[in-house]
Amino acid sequence: MEQPLRNAPQPPASFSGSLRLHRRVLLLALGLLARLSVAQPAGPMSVVEITGKTPLAADKLLALCQKYQVPATCVYHWQNHLVAYGQAPKIKTVQQRLGALYPGSSVQLYAAPFYQFDRQRCTDKAVAKHWDNVLLTANLVPDERKQRAYLRYHATQFEKWPEVATGFCNASFQQLLVFRQGRQLMLVISIPHGASLDELNPRTTLHNPRVEDWNRLMKQYQQGLPGTRPGETWVFLKPVAAG
Repeated sequence: MEQPLRNAPQPPASFSGSLRLHRRVLLLALGLLARLSVAQPAGPMSVVEITGKTPLAADKLLALCQKYQVPATCVYHWQNHLVAYGQAPKIKTVQQRLGALYPGSSVQLYAAPFYQFDRQRCTDKAVAKHWDNVLLTANLVPDERKQRAYLRYHATQFEKWPEVATGFCNASFQQLLVFRQGRQLMLVISIPHGASLDELNPRTTLHNPRVEDWNRLMKQYQQGLPGTRPGETWVFLKPVAAG
């Protein structure tokens, strides 16, 4: 921190009071920014999704999440889908109360991921203090044989495709979880707070063509949800708190 100059002239009292006020406002703003990011989570994570016939208002879900200490920054939406992501016990409690709040809508709980990457698989195991979570969703193709093959690939990925985890390490991914409910997948990519996924993601394939092979292979097992554009598979869920 820059040190004040010795024997520097003192500002007028009115300016000093204004400066103190500005400092308090700045501290409050910094505190708000710290709360907007997500601290490193403890324990298992879950996802709950509400799907309506038309786009749904998020106010009831936000109020319920606030009651059960799921941060507003962990609530997302896309078209007629609302999603909350957080610690499993809290998300399960939220899920149990959503049917009454959104009658006529479908409520799905993604209780536990079938795939999990974390930085214990990296040479550099350091973990960022605060994370930004990026959520995406897609469907598996309706062919059950291919669905089983997709799950097998992920169950053996770390052993047979170690380059994929290396790519995640190179991209500074803090954690990557994949959940499944029926045919629908939920992907959660956690990155250091303030980082850009657009900038980090290309590092997964940099000097690492095996990851490109993996991505091409996985495409044959995935398709977009109803409402996606032709050729679109994974869609980003937008944080409700971002407006």
